[in-house]
Amino acid sequence: MSVPSPVVGITAYVEPARFTVWDMTATLLPHSYVEHVVRAGGQPVLLPPVGDPAPLVERLDALIVAGGGDLNPARYGVEAHERTAQVRDFRDEAELDLVRAALERRLPVLGICRGLQILNVALGGTLHQHVPEVVGDTRHCPAPGVYGRFPVKIGSGTRLAAVFAEERATVAHYHHQAIDRLGTGLVPVAWADDGLVEAAELTGYPFGIGVQWHPEAGDDGALFAALIAAADGRTRS
Repeated sequence: MSVPSPVVGITAYVEPARFTVWDMTATLLPHSYVEHVVRAGGQPVLLPPVGDPAPLVERLDALIVAGGGDLNPARYGVEAHERTAQVRDFRDEAELDLVRAALERRLPVLGICRGLQILNVALGGTLHQHVPEVVGDTRHCPAPGVYGRFPVKIGSGTRLAAVFAEERATVAHYHHQAIDRLGTGLVPVAWADDGLVEAAELTGYPFGIGVQWHPEAGDDGALFAALIAAADGRTRS
């Protein structure tokens, strides 16, 4: 009998969308997330931000918190910046509850872009609401629908360094917000050369990594493979 693939929940968007002859609100996710999970040996399951998805962590072997719009700054106790946009309160609530439930169960977690921000805020951290005002340029989000591709420095001895097996990696950036104050239990493990935190890990946790970049936007599936390996090891132990 074959061993079942680890079940990987991936949070999803609810947005207006157009496809074939239809123009309507849809639950959606860039298919590259799905492809990377399958390629790494996992079985992806989409988790729409509706109802109460948090109890579903009991049925999952790992969780990916995907990218998306800005969190409501009220979630971390500040007023909204004029450039904060695409806030979806229902998604914030569902994903914050989902992440807290996953951490309580010590589920392997990978946060991607907004997913890192959700992880940080769930643990009491805060965000820079508009990165160009912090670093002085727009290369982290150069234009609508255009990734900025430039290196990050990865801290030696970290789980992330073990995933990449190198101290620098060129990655796809598309974010105008980023970590300000780190949440409890998170440590920074990668930085842009402008000093911006580009990844963080949970200390004393089996597998908890958040990256500010978009690993799904390329061919390197190392982070997805590491997540699936952690999930597989958990199910076999």
